[in-house]
Amino acid sequence: MTEAAPKPKESLQESLQQVQRLLNRHKLVESLAHKQEMPKHDPVESLVHKQNLVELEHKLEQLHPADIAFILESLPLEERLMAWGLIKTEVEGDILLEVSDTVRESLLADMNRAEIIAAAEHLDTDELADLAPDLPQDVMHELIGGLEEEERAELQSALSYADDQVGSLMDFDMVTIRDDVTLEVVLRYLRRFEELPHHCDKLFVVDNNQRLKGVLSIKKLLVSDPELEVSEAMARDMVMFRPDDDAGHAAQAFERYDLVSAPVVDSTNKVIGRLTVDMMVDVIREETDAEVLSLGGLKEEEDLFSSVWESAKNRWPWLAVNICTAFLASRVIGAFEHTIEALVALAALMPIVSGIGGNTGTQTVTLVVRGLALGQINASSARRLIAKEHAIALLNGVVWGGVLGFIAFLLYRDVHLGVVMAAAMILNLQVAALVGLLVPLTMNKLGRDPAYGSSVFLTAATDSMGFFIFLGLATLFLL
Repeated sequence: MTEAAPKPKESLQESLQQVQRLLNRHKLVESLAHKQEMPKHDPVESLVHKQNLVELEHKLEQLHPADIAFILESLPLEERLMAWGLIKTEVEGDILLEVSDTVRESLLADMNRAEIIAAAEHLDTDELADLAPDLPQDVMHELIGGLEEEERAELQSALSYADDQVGSLMDFDMVTIRDDVTLEVVLRYLRRFEELPHHCDKLFVVDNNQRLKGVLSIKKLLVSDPELEVSEAMARDMVMFRPDDDAGHAAQAFERYDLVSAPVVDSTNKVIGRLTVDMMVDVIREETDAEVLSLGGLKEEEDLFSSVWESAKNRWPWLAVNICTAFLASRVIGAFEHTIEALVALAALMPIVSGIGGNTGTQTVTLVVRGLALGQINASSARRLIAKEHAIALLNGVVWGGVLGFIAFLLYRDVHLGVVMAAAMILNLQVAALVGLLVPLTMNKLGRDPAYGSSVFLTAATDSMGFFIFLGLATLFLL
């Protein structure tokens, strides 16, 4: 792993702009050189080509792998592959770990077998496990064959767990010590290392069979009496994980307890790895991204610069559902054509009822999805949440329904129309609250992402029911 410091956001944007300028200049000069008809055309074009690419290569060499990953994700495919071809082999593996899945696929597709092996062989065992699902099978077999027996066992162990389990994310680079030695001995032992593992804020205290007995904080080690034994200085109350634990729950624990690292133990309490905060931050970010995409009706992460065909396919499922729900809403309106013809004011007012209902439902969906993600909602709390959200919807309906009803009265000088407007608002907000609660709760009950499709179902319900309630009340009381 490179030791270059990552750049702050402002500097990162500047680096992206510089890379884009170099790429644009390269394409412009290359285009002009192609149009020249002169005897020395080829040497001139070759010289210009090399000068621009050397400058771009030098610029990329100065960047941290995470910054390069950001830049590659921000470039169209042709420019991305041009920049990728200028990156040194020894950092390609680190960059592949940083980019999104869809961008990684585009980069790997541009590499041959030898290039992939050269990039991946620089990675640690746990990093190789992260990359393994995207690598060709023959490449993985060759990489596994080149590992030592212990590393091969670690890799196979990590690959035996699902992507959302702790075992697939654990790091095998850790420091273990015994509890029957003094802190001075531990300090001498640590000085034998060239460097400590990254995010090493604690040492794992184990017995002869590698069973976890406690943890010794590096801070505690540095400030305590060197003659003190580890058993006296270590902490026995600690947070630890099983390899089959949910990665999302582990990330929440890291956030809750402000952890930097934590041991992973098997059923016999034997230490088999550790989790680190950098991996947990990635888990939190991926879950957040997935929720945002799900709320938008996208089934998977999408490369901003992927082909039109691939992007369109990703958006089709819920667009199809949206078309069906739009037809449903239009049929509701069609059923009340005579009412709308008799009172043209209804056509101007009914979008307000459905729109406010959709906004209220979105707020409810957002709160419920967040509560489910944080594990704050269970069977007993769900009942109270339903009662609370209905109460909020009733209060908002009375207050803002009254306001809109009064505005409708002022506009059309019809008291009955104002009352219908207020009543429709109250009822539709109740529908919005109910759907905003039940859709994510039901999806979660079925083992699906609670955010997936929630906004689509919510829009269908608030539009259709909003039109139906408003026009139905108008038919009953105004005609």
